[in-house]
Amino acid sequence: APIQRALLAGDEESGITIMQMDEGLDTGAMLYKVATPIDAMESAGDLHDRLAQLGATAILEALRRLQQGSLQGEAQAESTACYAKKLRKEEAAIDWSRSAIALHRQVRALNPWPVAQARYGAQSLRIWQAQPLSATANAEPGRVIRAGREGIDVACGEGALRLLRIQLPGGKPLAAAEFLNAHPLHDVTLGSG
Repeated sequence: APIQRALLAGDEESGITIMQMDEGLDTGAMLYKVATPIDAMESAGDLHDRLAQLGATAILEALRRLQQGSLQGEAQAESTACYAKKLRKEEAAIDWSRSAIALHRQVRALNPWPVAQARYGAQSLRIWQAQPLSATANAEPGRVIRAGREGIDVACGEGALRLLRIQLPGGKPLAAAEFLNAHPLHDVTLGSG
């Protein structure tokens, strides 16, 4: 899950590497690299699709350079290599005591799977899109501090997270304003996923 792990870590850049295969796991020489910035609101699904397009262009360029004889392999530095662990469904659980920035990364990284989740009463609330707010929230983590057209602001351990697109079981993902039409969130505390 390298895309998701990059978002969870707060990386500002990702990319595509065309590499030579060898006996190890992703240990072959790097033949062609293309870097791209990660947008602050980009989800793992969005970044995946963008990297797929970038990868198609990169493989064609690598093949062109190979045909010209100008493709040079570069050994990977083992000291800077890291393994991106497979995602587990349990990682979707939101812990409101964490910072708004960390939770925003979690929401982005886990979209489209497994999707970050909080508790709304006895139901699971899937959080598809959010935005961190730097404003100090004088409320317990998980407490809805504001709910309106622009989103649902939830107090975190540090800052607040504005929920922009959410979903209840059996329903479709809704913009926060649509969700609030049927589910007023006054005096509500959301639980950890």
